[in-house]
Amino acid sequence: MFYTGDKFPEWRGSLFAGGLVGEQLVRLTIGGSNGRTVTDAETMVRRQGRIRDVRQGPDGFIYLAIEDRQGGKSPVVRLEPVARR
Repeated sequence: MFYTGDKFPEWRGSLFAGGLVGEQLVRLTIGGSNGRTVTDAETMVRRQGRIRDVRQGPDGFIYLAIEDRQGGKSPVVRLEPVARR
């Protein structure tokens, strides 16, 4: 999912990818002279369960569907900005 929202302005244009096996959410910064090169990769969420889906909501937040480890309903988690100190 390419982020285009306004809740995380510093992430605008970043690509977010969820991992089933790695149980992680990764933010990829795209750039380079051709605009198609991954210039940085940052793990945002790790070991919370298999990330089944990553979406940007109409409210600008990022939502994750995480597979329940006990076989129950998959919770949906909303990422929110944290105030910096």
